[in-house]
This record gives sequence, structure tokens and C-alpha cells, in this order.
Amino acid sequence: MSNATKDFPFVSVIIPVFNNSKLLSKCLKALENQSYPTQKIEIIVVDNASTEKISEVTNNFSRVTLAYEEKPGSYAARNTGIKLSNGTILAFTDSDCIPDIDWIEKGVKALIDFPNCGLVAGKIELFYLQPDRPNAIEFYDCIAYLNQQKYVKDGNFGATANMFTFAQRFQEVGLFNSSLNSGGDKEWGGRISLLGLEAIFAEDAVVKHPARSSVRQLQNKCLRVVGGLYYLDRIGSVDEQARPRNKELIQEVFHRLKPPVSYLRWRLSDSRLKGIGQKLTFIFITVYMDYSIAWEIIRLRLGGTAKRL
Repeated sequence: MSNATKDFPFVSVIIPVFNNSKLLSKCLKALENQSYPTQKIEIIVVDNASTEKISEVTNNFSRVTLAYEEKPGSYAARNTGIKLSNGTILAFTDSDCIPDIDWIEKGVKALIDFPNCGLVAGKIELFYLQPDRPNAIEFYDCIAYLNQQKYVKDGNFGATANMFTFAQRFQEVGLFNSSLNSGGDKEWGGRISLLGLEAIFAEDAVVKHPARSSVRQLQNKCLRVVGGLYYLDRIGSVDEQARPRNKELIQEVFHRLKPPVSYLRWRLSDSRLKGIGQKLTFIFITVYMDYSIAWEIIRLRLGGTAKRL
């Protein structure tokens, strides 16, 4: 990009938030100090019916516009932000993320520099309560989720904790599916793929995300993801060939119920797990999450509804 400010595209950063005031403040402070030209950025925070007063945070930041979306779900909130945005480029992150100082600069450059680009998925680095010593739950979260490079390679999408795209793309394929509690980024990426556009992984466009550190946080995440994938199966995928079948879901249940011996043998040798206590906890977490996911699939198949967690 040119060094002349006028040549920088205008960027709208969209952040959904639900009762996360403390971390939202850290996110907005990081966005306040971006290397990208200040006058070329707008930040739209969408309060998704929080019980906390989100305005007490956003009022401290002059470049932030606070919007409100009553319908539960982060994709409904993101859609509200998209409708209010003025940017030719839209950048998405979450209220608990801390963008690097050059996050917008690197994300925009990747989007512009790659031909036929539908979206850019930036790197998501998880951080821990004790920076150099993740507990077994944090370690599991680090392995299981938010691997943007894998999402791009296997699914042509990027998690909306760190995603850039042209505003025009939403005019071409529509907004996020606001009925989904999870998986809306994957579903939207599928529509982008049908246009023949590619997802690009940008390793240098980084946001930092706190790893889940309790069993309850991790279980909520797992069940929310399962609910989103189940709902996608029920409504049908835009790509019929990619749509999971009943047989595949049954196979997934049995896969989850089978003790993950080879997986555990591989992961327990990782140097980040210290001592017998952490390793035993990791074994428990792995088996517990697999069984929780299996029983959630069964519950949904028997007529249960997906939870907002």
C-alpha cells in the first residue's frame, strides 16, 4: 500500500459483546493504538443485550460507535454492525481478543495483495493465566480450537475472532446466518467458496485470545460448537456435498465414545504438560469432553434444542 493516507482503504472493525466489559476495554485500547491511520478506522461495538452497561466502557473511546442488537447470538450482532458500517473493508474480532499493534495493517495488506481473495483469516494466539505454564484445560483448548490455518485449508473459512473481508462480499452472498449460535463463520465461508473466491491465512495479522481455563468454560464452548454444526446439518449446507449425513454423525458419536488412546499418547509427551498431576487432568478433560460431545449429539438427535452458552 502507498504511504499516502488517502490511499489506505477505510476499515470498519466490528465487535459483538455480551457481558464482557473488562476484556472489551483491553480490546479497545489495543485498537486505539493501531499502526493503521487513525482517520481510516471506525470501531463498531454491538451490545448483544448485555446486563452490564457496555456504554461505561465505550464512552471512554472517542472513535467507538456503540450499537445494540436484542436478538441473541453473535452473528445477529455482527450483522447489525455490518449494516451500520462505512468501510470498504470489514475487520472482525471478539471482545475478549487483543489485536497486535499492526493487526489492521497486516490484515488489510493480505486482503488486497492476494488476487481472488474472499476473506483473510488472521492468526489467533491463545494466552494463559500463567504465560509459560498452561494448565491442562488451557492446553486442551489450545489444541482443539481456533486453528485458523487449518480452518482455511480444510474449510475455506476463518473464525470471526480474526477475519477481514471486503464489504462487497456481504452484498454478493448475504449476511451471516443469524439463527446460528456457532458455525456461522464456516457457513458464510462456504458461500464465499461457491463464488470461486479463496480464504487466505495471514500469519502476521495476529490477535491474542485467552484460553479457556475451567471445565465449565470449555464444556460450554464444545456444546455450542456441536449445536451450531447440528443446526447446519438440519437446515442444509449451501454445498450439498459438504453437508454431514446421519451416518456420519452416528460415526462421530462412536468415535467420541472410543477411548482416545493414540491421541493421548501423542499429546501427553508434549513438554507443556508438567508433572503427573497435569497429565492426569488432561486425560480426564479429553475423555470428559469427548463424552460430553457424544451425548450432546444424541440429545439433539432426540429432539433437543441447541443451547446458547
